[in-house]
Amino acid sequence: MKPRAPRLGALARRLRRFGTGRLWSRPGTVTRSITVVTTAVALVAVLLTGITSWYLIRTGAEAQQRDQLGRQAEVLSRTPAISQLLLDREQRLAGSNGEQIAVITPDGDTVGPAADAVDARTRASLLDGESVSTDAYLGGEHVLVEGRPANAGSAVVLTQPYTVVGDSVSRMRRALPLPFAVGLVGAGLAGLLLARRLSRPVTAAATTARRLADGERGLRAAPGGPRELTDLTGALNILDEALTRSEDRQREFLLSVSHELRTPLTATLGYAEALADGVVGPEELPMVGETLLSETRRLERFVQDLLDLAQLEADDFRVETQPVDLDALVAKAGTVWADRCARHGVRFRVERPGRPLTVDTDGVRVRQVIDGLAENALRVTPAGAPLVLALAPDGDGARLEVRDGGPGLTPEDAVIAFERGTLHARYQGIRPVGTGLGLAIVHRLTQRLDGSVTARGHGPEGGACFTVRLPRGPRPTRT
Repeated sequence: MKPRAPRLGALARRLRRFGTGRLWSRPGTVTRSITVVTTAVALVAVLLTGITSWYLIRTGAEAQQRDQLGRQAEVLSRTPAISQLLLDREQRLAGSNGEQIAVITPDGDTVGPAADAVDARTRASLLDGESVSTDAYLGGEHVLVEGRPANAGSAVVLTQPYTVVGDSVSRMRRALPLPFAVGLVGAGLAGLLLARRLSRPVTAAATTARRLADGERGLRAAPGGPRELTDLTGALNILDEALTRSEDRQREFLLSVSHELRTPLTATLGYAEALADGVVGPEELPMVGETLLSETRRLERFVQDLLDLAQLEADDFRVETQPVDLDALVAKAGTVWADRCARHGVRFRVERPGRPLTVDTDGVRVRQVIDGLAENALRVTPAGAPLVLALAPDGDGARLEVRDGGPGLTPEDAVIAFERGTLHARYQGIRPVGTGLGLAIVHRLTQRLDGSVTARGHGPEGGACFTVRLPRGPRPTRT
């Protein structure tokens, strides 16, 4: 038997197995894991930033030196008669960082100490009025070259040893470890704080799940953290409420079952002991036999309902789907129930289309649904009141109704009508009741037929109205 409550119980047992596993057998594992992961991610980010910065320093230093050298060349290119000044004085113009100068005259001659660093391509670009930024070798030394066109068709070229860039890179890299270390420490602290914030609701949710698995109820996990963790705590709260409701219903159902079994068993046991003791006289034997037979049949019916419900919950429950004329099926069912209602003085009526209404379903199971609803209705319908079995098309399917002239149902009753034993426990001793399983069986059967069943407190006849909707199909055979 696999009712819903044991399924929730199985979930609780899985939570218990999970709770006694690695997650909770080592306290702090979640916190440590999140701490390690977040801190590692932060540290890797800082490391990658540091490595990237390490290599970008050279590019930045070179760009800085070129910019300075280019501005100097720009200033010199605006000096009047710079080439004549250089030729007349034959001086070597050099800066503090080893800069050297060369001048390209309008006729294409290159003069100055840096003349060897100017090749034909550089000369042509400068004479065409274009600025030049390149590298060259001067006296076997790698140098930066920046050239700018000057007035009167000439040009100025400045060179600087590349070692200046290396010195600048070294200075900048020597200053890098301190901020790098500060960044690593900050990343580690940030990762730790983030991990604590993330792990706190996870740990709380894990503790709540463990307590649920251990059987505690009425727990409320406080929501907090990112949306996923809030969803997790919300799901745990829903699970707690579902387990509480399911276990309460299961407890009530077991109490109801025990009560239903105890009554006929007590009567059977009492009469059996009387027979065994020889205290029953011959004239009382028929009455005792009739009582024993009645109570035994009551037990048999109750046990059969339990078996039917267990079978409906089983995975191997079979539904044989084939075209079924519901109009003919309802007509046959009406003949049987007309006789039974007549014996109880109940006015029975069938409402049907009078023409074929075919759906793909299991006719045996549909008849079982009709019988279950009709028996439930007949039990509460007083003599002289009506009981109606109705069939009508319903969109692409069919609609079956069983209506009675009994006391009906309250709105609260209609909501829980198909829960095992609930109406039975509520009305026992107030109105005629069955085993408490009939409507639950009808509900599961209808689900197996891919249909639905609903209850309404008061129908046209004044009593309860149960409506079954079946799809037209086709439906595959289900197991």
